[in-house]
Amino acid sequence: MRHIAIIGSGPAGYYSAEAAQKKFGEDVAVDIIDRLPVPFGLIRTGVAPDHQSIKAVSRRYEKTNLGDNVRFVGNVTVGEDVSVAELQGLYDAVVLATGAPNDRKLDIPGSDLDGVIGSAAFVGWYNGHPDFRDLDPPLDATSVAIIGNGNVALDVARILAKTEDEFAGSDIVGHALDGLKNSKIRKITLLGRRGPHQIAMTPKELGELGHLHRARPIVDPLDFPEEGDDAMLEPGMRKSVTHLRSFYERAGELLDKPIQIDFDFFAMPVEIRDDGKVEKLVIERTALDADMRSNGTGEQYELDCQMVISCIGYRTPPIEGVPYEHGRGRFANTDGRILPGLYCVGWARRGPSGTIGTNKPDGFAIVDAIAEDIGSGDRKEGRAGLDRLFEERGVEAVTFRDWKKIEEAEIARARDGSPREKFTDIADMIAARG
Repeated sequence: MRHIAIIGSGPAGYYSAEAAQKKFGEDVAVDIIDRLPVPFGLIRTGVAPDHQSIKAVSRRYEKTNLGDNVRFVGNVTVGEDVSVAELQGLYDAVVLATGAPNDRKLDIPGSDLDGVIGSAAFVGWYNGHPDFRDLDPPLDATSVAIIGNGNVALDVARILAKTEDEFAGSDIVGHALDGLKNSKIRKITLLGRRGPHQIAMTPKELGELGHLHRARPIVDPLDFPEEGDDAMLEPGMRKSVTHLRSFYERAGELLDKPIQIDFDFFAMPVEIRDDGKVEKLVIERTALDADMRSNGTGEQYELDCQMVISCIGYRTPPIEGVPYEHGRGRFANTDGRILPGLYCVGWARRGPSGTIGTNKPDGFAIVDAIAEDIGSGDRKEGRAGLDRLFEERGVEAVTFRDWKKIEEAEIARARDGSPREKFTDIADMIAARG
């Protein structure tokens, strides 16, 4: 029997467990360990609450848990309740699928001011992550700057701009919905260091901005290259740029909408100024060189704003004893192999890139590597040894059956039209399982 421990219950973790089931059949036992009492990681607390069709992929992960050879082990913190070294002693393979939950630092003067928020924190706040339930963003701001030109920046802008009615059917948590209902925001500026042809925004997310009830996207036509140059783009990017061009072309139709979402391209934030709180963002105009890299031109201007949300990427948190690449914010690895018996997968392996679906081939590839390395297993204890450790230490793990009870309670307390009202406190989650 092969024994595999997977740390992290997000997409990368579950795709790896599914791959192990398919590769080894009944001759494998997989434990999926997570710090939270609830599974699915990024699907639960990262995907936008108004994108329920994307969240539906969790049903696939549930099927993985229905077999006897995969077990969810929630409410367990690796590094406190059990160490990676101890897991390596118990399992033939340990897979780090911890994702990249930490914000990449915005390294400019003023980035530590109140009112400057990382996207992991802000997204976690409106998605009900226990770590960010008390964030209290300054929604009395009239102007917000969002730094970044990717889908996370679009999600943040869209959530800030929506009306209460537009959240029907979503699972945005109640405290965030109440805060957003009373928001004073009237201007949202999306800042990118490069131009429209270098965005990392997908067509679906961009297209949604053109249909918001009270917000209008604004694009400066002078930021675009010649329209004929769009033909050189790959199809998805070309469609995204077409959306941006249409925002300019439709500008006259949208003038009655009170919130403006302004795309500010070739813009590099250099300082946040304050008068006790965020007051201005100093921006330097950029230009692209022959390699499409942005460089400051020396021309600066100021943007009045009272909140800054940084959406510039994520990092995997280091784990004691595990080799780490600080420059890339991920575990040091060669094709997912870290040390003998220790592996990484998903964002923990490659950094924060790709879509949810990218984690599927990643998970199957790491299981192929495990099969090559461990053969039929090393007669280790696996879950029996872990359970004995937990009993000795008084660690009370949450099972998948417990999670289903927590989920039932969340569904029962949902507001009208919402699929659930998430618990945002770990103690409440534990209590809900009965």
